[in-house]
Amino acid sequence: MATLELAELEQRHRLLEAELAEMRQHPSVDDLQMVELKRRKLKIKDAIARLRQLSSVH
Repeated sequence: MATLELAELEQRHRLLEAELAEMRQHPSVDDLQMVELKRRKLKIKDAIARLRQLSSVH
């Protein structure tokens, strides 16, 4: 189960990174939206780190 959850989180993280990269290409980027995406990406990164740590303990 944790492996599936980890793969899903990694996929969501990659999608957010791609979305942020796309936003950076446009001069009229919404700063608040970019901050929100970065916040979500960081939360996912933290969740990935927790899952990896838990799986290495077991």
